[in-house]
Amino acid sequence: MRNLNKLIPIEAAHQFINEHFPNCQGALLAGSVVRGEATETSDLDIVIFDNNLSSSYRESLIQYGWAIEVFVHNLTSYKQFFEMDYERARPSMPRMVSEGTILKDDGVIDSIKKEAMDILSNGPKEWSKETINTKRYFITDALDDFIGCSNRAEELFIANTLAELLSEFVLRTNRQWIGASKWILRSLRNFDERFSNQFVEAFDIFYKTGNKNQVIQLVDYVLHPFGGRLFDGFSLGKS
Repeated sequence: MRNLNKLIPIEAAHQFINEHFPNCQGALLAGSVVRGEATETSDLDIVIFDNNLSSSYRESLIQYGWAIEVFVHNLTSYKQFFEMDYERARPSMPRMVSEGTILKDDGVIDSIKKEAMDILSNGPKEWSKETINTKRYFITDALDDFIGCSNRAEELFIANTLAELLSEFVLRTNRQWIGASKWILRSLRNFDERFSNQFVEAFDIFYKTGNKNQVIQLVDYVLHPFGGRLFDGFSLGKS
């Protein structure tokens, strides 16, 4: 049922800032409402920069008819989150900052946005040959389990693991950002829409019919430029 007391996003965000962080130096509204992708269950992602705080924190609450996720930082703590996101190749914080609509700015937002956009444009660090081979091995292992499995319930979960490993491999070997949940597909589409369609089709056919052929072909296609499947001769941690 529609919430008749629900404010429009920008109004709700401004009211939230005025009530909870009136002395902050900067604030942004980010997430799906800014990208024009909001659904009935979307929340408001609000990023706060307040130099009166000693440390960062995250909080969830419901106000003005909205579920609100607030990410609170001082003027240096956000850098640690930028760095962590860079290391894991999932740029959640830089993305929120770069795309965010300014709610308040005492002259700090431009430089922080530039930092975020520089991180995003440069992409994650390149994988080493050792990392690529390790990932090849684990994809091969999951694929072997997938091919050999005849238990439908187990197949579903193996397929999920294989999809995550394969999407990560495609993106990271091309120095692209990765994602989780819905951001797996969004990251693939941002990189190569045609490949992302093939990826979805292969797994969709398996989930609907149980036919594994397109998933197997997709994995072999992705691994081929890097030497294909890897099992024989692989070692990890051997001195």
